[in-house]
Amino acid sequence: MAQADKAHNGGDQRPLSPHLQIYTPRINMVMSIVHRITGVGLYVGSLLLVWWLLAAATGAPAYETAAGFFGSWFGMLILFGYTWALMHHMMGGIRHFIWDLGEGFELETVDRLCWGSLVISISATLLIWIVVLI
Repeated sequence: MAQADKAHNGGDQRPLSPHLQIYTPRINMVMSIVHRITGVGLYVGSLLLVWWLLAAATGAPAYETAAGFFGSWFGMLILFGYTWALMHHMMGGIRHFIWDLGEGFELETVDRLCWGSLVISISATLLIWIVVLI
């Protein structure tokens, strides 16, 4: 009986392919998932940017509505998240560029690049917001 048939019939309960129960999540796995999530977040944030630009081009009432939203605590939270997503996605892109050059594949270097991209993205976001708010 084939492996798939055994598993389908309940004879062998092992997963047929690698699974999270087998692999311990590593920082590079988490950063890969977060990179994809921030990419989706950038799409949504870009739609909000388009809304703001259209409101600015449309006239004062539309702009006041957009500015009121982005000036609220919820709007500021969204802008903060968008800033972090942009910084994190950019750092992930730089990390992938280094890998595309054929460098940084040693496990220790991979971990350093992943942790570095996380720390730099958070630091850059905080720095941007400190500069903007002062």
